[in-house]
Amino acid sequence: MNRKIRVLEVNKAYFPHTGGIETLVKQYSEELDNFEVRTLVCRDGRGKTYSETLNGVKLTRAGSLGTYFSCPLSLSFLKLFRKMSAKADIIHIHVPFPLADFALLLSGYKGAVIVSWHSDIVKQKKLLTLYKPLLKYLLNRADCILVATEGHISGSEWLPEYRKKCKILPYGLDAGEYLNIERVPFLTEKCTYPDSIKIFFTGRLVYYKGVDVLIKAFSQVKSNCELFIAGTGVLENSLKEKVREYGISDRVHFLGFLSERQLKQSYADCDIFVLPSVAKSEAFGIVQLEAMVYGKPVINTNLPSGVPYVSVHGKTGLTVQPENPRQLAKAIETLCRNKTLREKFGQYARKRVLTDFNQKYIIEKLSGIMTDEVNL
Repeated sequence: MNRKIRVLEVNKAYFPHTGGIETLVKQYSEELDNFEVRTLVCRDGRGKTYSETLNGVKLTRAGSLGTYFSCPLSLSFLKLFRKMSAKADIIHIHVPFPLADFALLLSGYKGAVIVSWHSDIVKQKKLLTLYKPLLKYLLNRADCILVATEGHISGSEWLPEYRKKCKILPYGLDAGEYLNIERVPFLTEKCTYPDSIKIFFTGRLVYYKGVDVLIKAFSQVKSNCELFIAGTGVLENSLKEKVREYGISDRVHFLGFLSERQLKQSYADCDIFVLPSVAKSEAFGIVQLEAMVYGKPVINTNLPSGVPYVSVHGKTGLTVQPENPRQLAKAIETLCRNKTLREKFGQYARKRVLTDFNQKYIIEKLSGIMTDEVNL
C-alpha cells in the first residue's frame, strides 16, 4: 500500500474531557504518525457538531442531545460515522460505547475493525439486557480485540469466548512528560502536621472508586499521616460528611479539581498512592502508572480486572481485597511505618513503568497490529 493507512479512532469523548480512556484516545490520535488518523467523538452535553484540529489531530465532535445511562445520544454521530468510515481502512472503536456499535451495524462498513475493550458494563444492568445482541455483533465483527492486561480477559463475562481474537496491549505512558516538571511541595504545603506521611488519591468521587472505604480505613490508621483526595463527583458532600463523623477533618484534605500540572506535582510530592476501587468498572487504573513513574508505592485492590496487574503485590506496592477497610488500613499502616519498604517498592515501580508501560514501545506495537490487520 503506497499511501498511509487511514484510521478512524472512535470514542465517546475527547480531551479536555478527563478520563483514562480519553487520555489513551488522545495518545493514539497524536502518536500514530505513520497513519492518517481522524478521530470521531461526541460533544460533552448538548450542542451542534463541529470539527477542529487540536494539537495536530483532525477531530470531529458530533452534536449531542445529552447523555443517558452514561452514553451520548446523537443522531449526528450515526451519520458522521457512516460518512467517515467510508474513507477508512481501519475503524478503532473504544468500548463500552453502545452508540458506536450501532453506528457500525448501520454503516455497511466492510473494512478492518479493531476493538479496544476497556471494561465490561457493570452498573447499567437494564441497559445491558438491551445492549447484549449489539455487543455480541461487535465482538463477532471485530478482527482484533485489544485488552490492556490478561485480567481484562479472565475477569470479563464476554471475552473468554473470544480469547483467540484478543491481543494484550498495555496502556503506555511518556515518562518524560512527568519527570521533567518543576517539583514543588504541592501537598506538603497543605499538611496540618509537620513530617506527615502524605497519602494521595485522585479520581472521580463515584461509587466504584471506593473512596468511602478509603476514608473509613484511614480513620483506623494511627501513624503520622495525612490523606489528600483530588477530584470531584456526586459523592463529594457525603464523603466530606463521613470525614467529619470520623473526626479526622484535620488529617483529610479535599483538593477538588486539579490541573494536569498540579496532579503531576501531587504524584511527585506524595509518599503513597492509593487506588481503593471496589468494582471492575476500574479496569486498569492509569493513575497507578502516573504515581509509579515518580517512584511511589501503590496500594490497590484485588479486582477481577487489570488493576492488580499494573501495580504488583509485593513488588511495586500492596494489594488488598476490595471493600475491606481493615486490610486497607493495615496496608497503609505498613507502608507509613517502613520507609525502606516504600523506597524499595517505589524503585521497582518506576522501573516497571519505564520498561513494561513505555509509550513509544506501545505505539510501535499498536502500529504493527494495525498494519497486520489491513494486510490480511
